[in-house]
Amino acid sequence: MSEELPPPPDIARDVFAGEAWDRAEAFAELLAGPGVVRGLLGPREVPRIWDRHLLNCAVVAEAIPEGVRLVDIGSGAGLPGIVLAIVRQDITVTLLEPLLRRTVFLEECVEALKLQNVEVLRGRAEELAGKRVFDVASARAVAPLDRLLKWAMPLLREGGELIAMKGERAAEELAEAEPQLRASGATTAELVTVGHGKVEPPATLVRVISGRAPEQGRRRRRR
Repeated sequence: MSEELPPPPDIARDVFAGEAWDRAEAFAELLAGPGVVRGLLGPREVPRIWDRHLLNCAVVAEAIPEGVRLVDIGSGAGLPGIVLAIVRQDITVTLLEPLLRRTVFLEECVEALKLQNVEVLRGRAEELAGKRVFDVASARAVAPLDRLLKWAMPLLREGGELIAMKGERAAEELAEAEPQLRASGATTAELVTVGHGKVEPPATLVRVISGRAPEQGRRRRRR
């Protein structure tokens, strides 16, 4: 039996301001209902939908530049992709997800929430490389950072950003990913915390700025 969706905390109305509020409430209901029934979210997560999922994803918007094209890798139940699209109508969001049952759920959410700034693509990041280019890639609980770099960096323009939600292991994963950071030509990799005064603890992100991969640079110099 699934848990009952709790009322939103007071801070939620500040985070989901204006017209975002109705969409946030509707998305919470979709996660707690069809999302649980279809196995995209565990029943025990329902009491934590607002704190652990919606608010924790919404504060990531603090790290997203204005007007960008964002791809949410392994979007799953739309966390953080749909939440970012709700709070940031200035950005366009591509929800990239390989599993059919998840893309069906995502498409239904986008339609129900009337999100004009979102598209759903079924596929893997490796398949999209060379076909589409984005300003920002987001990811939450998809893969270790070194593997995530291999998927995300080919999708980013030079100077684009990978924003990975990593929690308490963020610093450890960043250190472990050092070889892959060098191989991918990243220019900057740092820890960022967002959501101070809104979520407890604040959300920890790894932000990686894309450069030109070293092997691309060598090929260009030979010409």
